[in-house]
Amino acid sequence: MGRTVTYFFAFLFFTAVGDCDGDGDGHTFSRNLSPQSLGLKREKLSHLHFYFHDIFTSPIPTTVKVAEAPTTNKSATLFGAVAVLDDPLTVGPEPGSKLVGRAQGTYISASRKEASLLMVMNFAFMEGKYNGSNVSVLGRNSVFSEVREMPIVGGSGVFRFARGYVEARTYSFDVKTGDAVVEYNVFAFHY
Repeated sequence: MGRTVTYFFAFLFFTAVGDCDGDGDGHTFSRNLSPQSLGLKREKLSHLHFYFHDIFTSPIPTTVKVAEAPTTNKSATLFGAVAVLDDPLTVGPEPGSKLVGRAQGTYISASRKEASLLMVMNFAFMEGKYNGSNVSVLGRNSVFSEVREMPIVGGSGVFRFARGYVEARTYSFDVKTGDAVVEYNVFAFHY
C-alpha cells in the first residue's frame, strides 16, 4: 500500500511538472532548445552581390502598381502608391546577365516629404547552394540617397535564422518610366 501511494504521488508530481503551461492537458506552449537540437552548426557570415531590375514599362513588367490613394497622383512623392514586384536578380547590371534569383514582394511610397519606400520583399535565390533559399528584407528605402541600408529580418533554407542587412545603390534610373537597376550587397549571418 505504501509503495502504491508513493508511486501515485510521484506520478502526480511529474505530471504537474511536465505540464508547463498549466492548462492540465499535458501540452506545452514553449520550451528552450539548443541550436544543435535543430541540426544547426556554427553561424557564418555570407556576402552576396547582385543587381535588381525593377521594370514598369516592358510588355511583361516585373513591377506593377496595384493601389493608390485618391491624392497619390497630386503628390510629388507618389505618397500612398503600392507596387508589387517580381524582379529578376542578376550577376551583372545588364538585363541579359545570369539570373540568380528574384525579388518578390511589395513596396509602398510611405513619405509625403521625400521619395521613400517601405520595402517588404524576399530575395528568392535559384542558383548554386542558395537554390530554394530566401532572405527576407523589411525596411525604409530613401531612393535618392546614394546608399540605402535595410535590415534582414529572416530567411529560409540556407538562410534559416538569418539576420543582417542589405545595401542598395541605384545603378540606373529612368525618370520618365520609373524603370531602375539597383545594385545590392547582402550581408547575412546564418547557420
